Amino acid sequence: MTATAQGAEPPISLIWDGTALEAPARATIGELSISQGCPTTGEEAPVAAVLDGRLVSLDHVLYEGAEVRPVHAREPVGREVYRRSLNVVLQAALRDVFPGVRLVVGQSQGGGYYHDWEGDPGITDETVRSLEQAMVKIVEEDLPIELVRVGEREALRLFRSRGMRDRVLLLNTWWHESVRLVRLGDYYDIRHGPVAPNTGRLPFFSLRTLRDGLLLRFPGVGHKGSPRGEPKVVAPLFDVFRETKEWNRILGIETVGGLNAACLSGEVDGIIHVAEGLHEQKVVHIAEDLCRSGSVKLALIAGPSSSGKTTFSKRLSVQLRVLGVNPVSVSVDDYYVNREDTPLDRDGEYDFEAIEAVDLDLFNSHLENLTQGREVRVPRFHFASGKRVPEDQWVPMKLGEKDVLVVEGIHALNPRLSEIVSDEVKFNIYVSALTQLCLDDANRISTTDVRLLRRVVRDRLFRGYSVNQTLSKWPSVKRGEARNIFPFQDRADVMFNSTLVYELAVLKIFAQRYLLEVMHGEPEFLDAYRLLKFLDLFIGVSPDMVPRTSIIREFIGGSHFEY
Repeated sequence: MTATAQGAEPPISLIWDGTALEAPARATIGELSISQGCPTTGEEAPVAAVLDGRLVSLDHVLYEGAEVRPVHAREPVGREVYRRSLNVVLQAALRDVFPGVRLVVGQSQGGGYYHDWEGDPGITDETVRSLEQAMVKIVEEDLPIELVRVGEREALRLFRSRGMRDRVLLLNTWWHESVRLVRLGDYYDIRHGPVAPNTGRLPFFSLRTLRDGLLLRFPGVGHKGSPRGEPKVVAPLFDVFRETKEWNRILGIETVGGLNAACLSGEVDGIIHVAEGLHEQKVVHIAEDLCRSGSVKLALIAGPSSSGKTTFSKRLSVQLRVLGVNPVSVSVDDYYVNREDTPLDRDGEYDFEAIEAVDLDLFNSHLENLTQGREVRVPRFHFASGKRVPEDQWVPMKLGEKDVLVVEGIHALNPRLSEIVSDEVKFNIYVSALTQLCLDDANRISTTDVRLLRRVVRDRLFRGYSVNQTLSKWPSVKRGEARNIFPFQDRADVMFNSTLVYELAVLKIFAQRYLLEVMHGEPEFLDAYRLLKFLDLFIGVSPDMVPRTSIIREFIGGSHFEY
């Protein structure tokens, strides 16, 4: 009698890390990884897997024909799993050691995630050491981080009984029939993505105080061991995060669940107007700072891709006019070299984030002539064709005695871009989308993802790029930003946070449709699937509710300003 006839299921065929093999029916990825020699603890243990283009936990059951590969913490997607898993360990340790304390995750700072510390006992070096020791103990005991699936009502009961109002708010608009939770000891949380199956796979981390909060630090890229020494924190950037958190407090919206509740109640319209008002108030203050010295002739506005630099520069120009200053605007984007002349990155692709993608000689020549009162003809760049328009279509420009030149572009704070002009007449502004909205107390929203979604929508609508093209270029964009933009952010005289608490609910209306254009099996499907799952948490907000002067209009269209 055959094995099948006796009741045993036949093995399944699949591809494991590029190699064809057979596995027992109903085996999990974790079980298969062990049979293939993968360790279950330490830095070489996989923390997740990619299964047919989707990032999944190792407890996922395999099936016939699957293509699967292990994911390690040294990979970008693996680092996110590692960090998410460590946050579970942190919250579980906190529940054991200081049950009266609430930790609220913030944004990336100093090689880790900053957390607000609320409750008794207050934060001290001693309390942080005690918490770190509790985390170390959990890792050394190699405890399981389990996946639990419960009904929606049971999940709501569980979180209500534990006073986790932020999770309750998020689940109030949950439309699935069940909720996937993670459990570590007595600690439960909503599963917002794959986590490591056991704590022994998370050996490296450290805790320390930072101002009045806690910093959970992660291993650096390419570095082994727990991070030590002083973290590098850009003080103005930290202050901008705190300012935005205060804006959210004013709005009464700190989590996605809170935003969804406002959408259901109809309060979101008022929130939009107040959020935009806070933006405008900040622009006014920056304009006043610029004018205060009386010697500024060149306002430089820099920031990473899709940070909203162009709209900010136009709104700043309006406020400068209110103060009696005449702004004359120039975009560095118009000084891009033709696409075929753009330098290549390490993958052989066009590196649009390299400063050499800008015609530096022409730009500095124009700056010199403009600041000397001479006329120039400013180029225009056509993104769809990747070329400058013909010279006979360039726009004449000349500065008057009381004019201020407003320059915006990703490289605006790089000294090479404006080396012809003295620093005494420059005013440096750094713009970025630094969201402080969180999924809940323990799960942050990546500021990079906010910019990526902005870019997906804008590129698809206005720049002739498919979603696949935008997603495939994003790793190169991030490498270019780390090399060419972020190192100069501390040169800023002031920083502006362009994020808006409601914007992801608007971007969802566009991005959800466009991300569906990415097909199964395409390399970009991994990111598209992840972003779709993320957007699923939001209630959409109609684009018609967005003011015509909003920075969001730069990405969805319909702006009062011309671009």
